[in-house]
Amino acid sequence: MILVFIEVRDGQIKKYNLEILSEGKRRADELGVNLEAVLIGPNLEGQAEDLFTYGAKKVHLLEHPQLSSYSPSAYTAALLQLLEEVKPAVVLFPASSMGKDLAPRVAAGAGVGVASDCIRTSVEEGQLEVVRPIYAGKALAAFRFNSSPAVATLRPNVFPAMEPSDQKGEISKKELSIPEDRFGDRVDEYLKGEGAELDVTEADIIVSGGRGMKGPENFALLKELAAILPHAAVGASRAAVDSEWIGHQHQVGQTGKTVSPNLYMAFGISGAIQHVAGMSSSKVIVAVNKDSEAPILKMADFGVVGDLFQVIPPLKEELKRLLSE
Repeated sequence: MILVFIEVRDGQIKKYNLEILSEGKRRADELGVNLEAVLIGPNLEGQAEDLFTYGAKKVHLLEHPQLSSYSPSAYTAALLQLLEEVKPAVVLFPASSMGKDLAPRVAAGAGVGVASDCIRTSVEEGQLEVVRPIYAGKALAAFRFNSSPAVATLRPNVFPAMEPSDQKGEISKKELSIPEDRFGDRVDEYLKGEGAELDVTEADIIVSGGRGMKGPENFALLKELAAILPHAAVGASRAAVDSEWIGHQHQVGQTGKTVSPNLYMAFGISGAIQHVAGMSSSKVIVAVNKDSEAPILKMADFGVVGDLFQVIPPLKEELKRLLSE
């Protein structure tokens, strides 16, 4: 059986959870096993129904009065109790902030390894195989697991979500017994960025700026451009964030966030390997840089050698015209 952890934030299931669930369904069909999902927290029966339409045969609801907020230790204890009971062959997590925090804890508690930030899965010789970037994205490595369960986190916006069906399934509620001392760490509040902007990890389009933006005031150009595009967010390189031109929540790269949008637009970003490690799996990359030797132009699908301040204004007007048609 393949078990998928479904993250709930503000009572909602983010899109990337359905992508992970869909990938779990594809691998479960190949392996000839069932797909099941797990939700942690109170009053989640409605969300459970949605998971059946993406292939889950059973949804485990792990309930406890104090599990409405994310508690790393308590969530780990809850999942380890479930793993001991259902004994899945594979456990998948989204490579979100919560998933990347929780999966290693669960793997350590179960005495197994974990493959992080995977961008591909397959079944080879009857075993799950995963592929993840290594050496800051310079190479890809394939892994198989020599322990059970196999635990992996899958990168958001990489795996296509399946078309929902009218499938129904079983809900299994479990009231947990978790020691009080496991609730010592807890997330009380999620602080959103200025203007509650869309997070870069959830965006279909990212408009990103680097040192070439020349100052914080010029990031307004990128915000205006992102506002024109559907489901878009503003990103930044480490150089721009370190210069305090824009908040850290926008940083893409090895020390920031890993993203996989359908379109990544890089303005004034040189393309250092640390930045590329966070966005190399973008479907389409467009780069604008006045340096014709900038590394970002070598990896871009479309590149413009020129002054970004001369490129952005006409680009904005053309996008407005196209999207209004």
